[in-house]
Amino acid sequence: MQNNSNAKLSLNSLRVKIQEMGGFLSAMVMPNIGVFIAWGLLAAFFIPTGWLPNARLNGLVAPLLKYLMPVLIGYVGGFNVYGKRGGAIGALATMGVVIGSHITMLIGGMVMGPLAAWLIKKFDKLIAGYIKPGLEMLVDNFSLGIIGFLILILGFLFVEPLFSGILALLSAGVQWLMGRNLIPLTSILVQPAQVLFLNNAINHGIMVPIGLQQVAATGKSILFMVEANGGTWTGLLLAFSLFGQGVAKRTAPASALIMFFGGIGEIAFPYALIKPITILGPMFGNIAALWLAQIFHGGTVGAVSPGSFLALVMMSPKNAMLVNIICYFVALVVSFLVVSFFLKLSQVTLSSKTDMPDSNSASSPTSFSSSSTLAKVAASHPIQNIIIACDAGMGSSAMGASMLSAKVQKAHLPNVHVQNVALDNIPNDADLIITSDTLFERVKDLYKQQSQVPVVPIKNYLDNEEYEQIIQMIQDSQ
Repeated sequence: MQNNSNAKLSLNSLRVKIQEMGGFLSAMVMPNIGVFIAWGLLAAFFIPTGWLPNARLNGLVAPLLKYLMPVLIGYVGGFNVYGKRGGAIGALATMGVVIGSHITMLIGGMVMGPLAAWLIKKFDKLIAGYIKPGLEMLVDNFSLGIIGFLILILGFLFVEPLFSGILALLSAGVQWLMGRNLIPLTSILVQPAQVLFLNNAINHGIMVPIGLQQVAATGKSILFMVEANGGTWTGLLLAFSLFGQGVAKRTAPASALIMFFGGIGEIAFPYALIKPITILGPMFGNIAALWLAQIFHGGTVGAVSPGSFLALVMMSPKNAMLVNIICYFVALVVSFLVVSFFLKLSQVTLSSKTDMPDSNSASSPTSFSSSSTLAKVAASHPIQNIIIACDAGMGSSAMGASMLSAKVQKAHLPNVHVQNVALDNIPNDADLIITSDTLFERVKDLYKQQSQVPVVPIKNYLDNEEYEQIIQMIQDSQ
């Protein structure tokens, strides 16, 4: 029994670590997704195989891909570590690996930006208190300049060859899979990883960098469809809409609409966790879609983020538009049929409380009533600053913040403010932190020093009952 417990703790710890890595990558990539989309539209319209081929405007495509995107990644990565000063040296350090390389150095920005910012942060901390008044600006500028100068040369001469080798190896692996028609089998790993919120490490760390390189060479890439085909999750949600039970069935139709138009995958993952066997639906749906895309040369010109149908259409080049649309709906139908089969097979005998455990269930390890600390904090400390956090701070947390804000207004709580952020950017003045139950352990690990701040996990971002309990908690704290 002890061995099983230790194994479970080890797996949870590993999952948290991978989530943290994915979150770290997301924090650099997600703020720049709009720029990626702008570049994707530019490529979709003006490259030789685009909708409106234009040789002059096509001249913008390659420089933006080679220089702007990696440097933006490096700047944001540095900024996340050490503010504007970290962003400045992060962008400078990234240029060292960008200029020295003949391929897109997104991975260079992901490493060099945060690394350079960490170095200047450590240096500033080391000399703090030793600078004479009046010399602060001089020391700040020259320390950044000298450290930036050194890391720029280091990146150009030594780090760039290393990163180019890594990317060449990864690209060769992808080409090997594509040459043997094995890309669809990546779904066996990707879909379960999505449910555990580990998808960002795969997508932003591997698929996006190599995918952009393929776009530069061929005008599109199938790799953007490996993780971001929202049809797989829309099909699962439609199956729960018809054959689910209790809370799952009540909330699944709205979730399906949000998934189709908004592409917020996190809203679908809890349904798969209700009945884990249903993950086979999105898995087989994605395998079928990727198989078709591989045969008929589907692919997009940029990252499909969020994974909505509309985003897929916008990122599809002229010569792959029909194939991509077919792939989306094939993934939807296959996923729907497989999930429906397993839901029907179970004879839907579970009650609504066991189908999707509600927030009061004592059996849930992350339920509201599982911690008496919540009541104590609520009784002694008014809850005013509420943070809803997700991995990137832009998807499910934004939707949850919108819903909770509406309920706060309805409950006439003018001093209560709701904000959505990424997990790594939760402010210190938070009175209440709300997150997905799948990310609960990671939040507790990140903020274990702030034990007086309650962390509330929710299972479904569309479940009114969970929000009502949160409102009651807020009211009790006033």
